[in-house]
Amino acid sequence: MNILDARTTDNASLNESLRALSGSCSIIGCVGERFIGAGLSDKTIDISGTPGNALGAYLNGAKIIVHGNAQDAVGDTMNAGEIIVHGNAGDAPGYAMRGGKIYIKGNAGYRAGIHMKEYLGKLPVIIIGGRCGSFLGEYQAGGLIVVLGLNNDGKRIVGNFPFAGMHGGKVFLRGRTDGVIFPDKVSARTATNEDMMSVESYIKEFCSVFGINADEVLSSPFTVVTPDSANPYKRMYVEN
Repeated sequence: MNILDARTTDNASLNESLRALSGSCSIIGCVGERFIGAGLSDKTIDISGTPGNALGAYLNGAKIIVHGNAQDAVGDTMNAGEIIVHGNAGDAPGYAMRGGKIYIKGNAGYRAGIHMKEYLGKLPVIIIGGRCGSFLGEYQAGGLIVVLGLNNDGKRIVGNFPFAGMHGGKVFLRGRTDGVIFPDKVSARTATNEDMMSVESYIKEFCSVFGINADEVLSSPFTVVTPDSANPYKRMYVEN
C-alpha cells in the first residue's frame, strides 16, 4: 500500500500526491489537512489522525476510513462511495450529500445532513452512532439519517431545532426522544416493522464495521421522522 506522511508536506501537495497515486493509500500524521479525497472515485484511503474540513467532498465512489476524529463538512456534496469515521465528526457531515454512505461511530456536530437529497435514484445514508447537535436534517430533501444514541450518558439524542425545513427523506432516532422538540411540519411516530426493514441492513453494516452488537441495537424502539406533506415549505421558496 502507498503511504503518504502528512507531516512532511503541505495541504495542497498532499492532495496532489494522493490524486497521482494508483490503488489504495494510507495517510499518516494527519492534522487538519483539508479536502482529502475530494472527487475521487477509484481508491481506498486509510487515514491516521484528524483530517480537516471537507473530507471526501464531491466523493464519487472512493472509500475513506478515518482512525480518529474528523472536522467539519465530511462528505460535502458527495455523490457515491463510503466514509467511515472511527471517532467523532464536526458540523455539517453530509452537507448536500446525494449518494453514498457516511458512518460515524461517535457524535456529530450541528447541521448533520443539511440539504441532503436523493439524486438519479441514489439513496444517501448517514448513520451517527452517538448523538448529534442542533439543526439535524435541516432542509433535508431526501435520503436516510439514523442516530443511534449509543453511549450518550443519558444526554438528549438530538440538539435544538431538528428537522427545520425538512421536505423529504427520513430520519430514524433510536430509543428515548425525551426533550426533543419536533416542528409542526414533520410527523414523528414509532417505527413499524416495515419502517425498520428499510434501514435494518444499513444498521447491521454499521455495527459490523465498528464491532457493535447489532441485535442489541435493533432491540430498542425507533422513532421515524418524515415531512408531513410532499413539500410543506414550498410556499417559502416558490413565488405564487
